[in-house]
Amino acid sequence: MPTRHKFDHDLEELRLNILDLGKMVDQRIGLAAQSLINQDLEIANTVVVGDLVVNDLQAIIEEKCILLIATQQPFALDLRKVVAGFKISIYLERMGDLSVDLAKLTIRIGQEKLIEPLADIPRMSILVQKMIHLGLKAYVQEDCKAAAEMAALDDEIDQIYAQVFDELRSIMMAEPKKVTQANYLLFACRFLERLGDYCTNIAEEIVYIVTGKRMNLNE
Repeated sequence: MPTRHKFDHDLEELRLNILDLGKMVDQRIGLAAQSLINQDLEIANTVVVGDLVVNDLQAIIEEKCILLIATQQPFALDLRKVVAGFKISIYLERMGDLSVDLAKLTIRIGQEKLIEPLADIPRMSILVQKMIHLGLKAYVQEDCKAAAEMAALDDEIDQIYAQVFDELRSIMMAEPKKVTQANYLLFACRFLERLGDYCTNIAEEIVYIVTGKRMNLNE
């Protein structure tokens, strides 16, 4: 197989692996949020136990990136695709870890009556998953505009988090008996806010692939 043809084939394989990882993480985030909203311990345990699958796929992607750089010595756009792909896989793996953290909160709360309806957590999780879907599409199409849209969605998540933080802090100050669960819910929102930040980091890598420039979309 000619060198260039093999390199293009390997790049495409890398891209497909990253897409698979993104879809896997997206599903796990949805399940983790669902487990918390419905206080479903079975789903939560499924998310926790399944984390090794995400780690294994990320390790495969990492190895492929290293081999491509070592054996093909890519430069310019090709090198950016490999480097950005590696970093995107790291962000996705960390997002998988956060889905586990979210599921563990479900287990800690258990069947205890919720101190308030979980209206904001579903909103935040939906926005995070929307960012992931947009990010995967932008990655495939190398679309900087879609990447910028992801940053705008992250702003919405940040606004919800700030609002929830104030609400839960007020509950903790007024009703000390609710402090423990309020802290768990605050952590849940913090994890979702962090997921939005990782999505924005992915958007920055997409911009880097296309333009060769580093941008901070979190500003």
